[in-house]
Amino acid sequence: MFDFQYYAPTRVVFGKEAEMQVGDLVKMYGGNRVLVHFGGQSAIRSGLLDRVKESLDAAGIFHVELGGVVPNPHLGKVREGVQLSKEHGVDFILAVGGGSVIDSAKAIAYALADPENDVWELFAHTRNAKGCLPLASVLTIAAAGSEMSNSCVITNELTGEKRAYDDDLSRPKFAIMNPQLTATLPDYQTQSGCVDIMMHTMERYFTNGGNMELTDELAEGLLRTVIKYAKVLHEDPENYEARAEIMWASSLAHNGLTGCGNDGGDFASHLLEHEMGGMFDVTHGAGLAAVWPSWARYVYKEDLHRFVRYAEKVMGVVREDQMTDEDMALAGIAAMEDFYHSIDMPVNMSELGIHPTEEQILEMAASCARAVGGCIGSAKVLHEEDMIKIYKMAL
Repeated sequence: MFDFQYYAPTRVVFGKEAEMQVGDLVKMYGGNRVLVHFGGQSAIRSGLLDRVKESLDAAGIFHVELGGVVPNPHLGKVREGVQLSKEHGVDFILAVGGGSVIDSAKAIAYALADPENDVWELFAHTRNAKGCLPLASVLTIAAAGSEMSNSCVITNELTGEKRAYDDDLSRPKFAIMNPQLTATLPDYQTQSGCVDIMMHTMERYFTNGGNMELTDELAEGLLRTVIKYAKVLHEDPENYEARAEIMWASSLAHNGLTGCGNDGGDFASHLLEHEMGGMFDVTHGAGLAAVWPSWARYVYKEDLHRFVRYAEKVMGVVREDQMTDEDMALAGIAAMEDFYHSIDMPVNMSELGIHPTEEQILEMAASCARAVGGCIGSAKVLHEEDMIKIYKMAL
């Protein structure tokens, strides 16, 4: 195992009607003038936004709202939020939504803490953040894990670039998690979220280098739990216990816990999907499901023992007579595809509904290689030519 630091400072308030505590929590963390940032009309129609504003009013906290965040959140909306926040002297950002809203809120918070510089420079990795306004979330989608992570991803809609920036400065002060708030999601969004949760864990699991037995067991238990309850929600979307299990898994999958003791993770599948999202605006979790099987079949021989363990411990593959380690690894990958299909997730780009041309594949691979400085990966280090091959396998 490798040495590690584990830092997860976010306060979690979990349970029914937890959103009614938002005003007191904002006050606890020094917020006086709040930007309430949200996505589409669902937060309004459900009454959630009104409940949040009522709680802020009861605590005597000024607030201004900005909606309109879309999946694969746009830089233009970030800039709009920065301008609105400057006009109203905002000192705290509250995201009401899922990962896209939280990521947009983080980018706004970075920009407000360093108004002399362009926030996109962080995502282009030409400088590091100097500060970040305090922020928090009322979570409505279990998926990205942004509510406890140091990560955010923004799409520059003018260039088609989808880029991530990671810094502990953006760790939210608190996360309000009421599983009931996810009950109105379409099944496609719920299942895409489940895939994203699993991938945040799997990116840290399939590594070459150090591993820690306890971390592996935690990761495997989390993955089995998501598989179990994703299927439950596919059949019974109103099941509160299943939604609670998935919501907590979302946070634990991406707050650093499942990477303790390893080399930091692989994350090639995420970076490959970012290019798909930037070019085709696909749902992130579904995009990950579409690219992961091809990535897995391309790299498994370089990380065989981890794929064998995954097949046994997570997918429940039983080794039959004459089965080699390679057979086990491939059986585990096939079992994962079966699971994706069982929750109506794609296993290739055609099933996802996109059909990149040769030129677009080359463009995505070149952009991905530039974004990662030439290569990415732990299970197997991938260069641009490898990325091209994986994209083609995933067609």
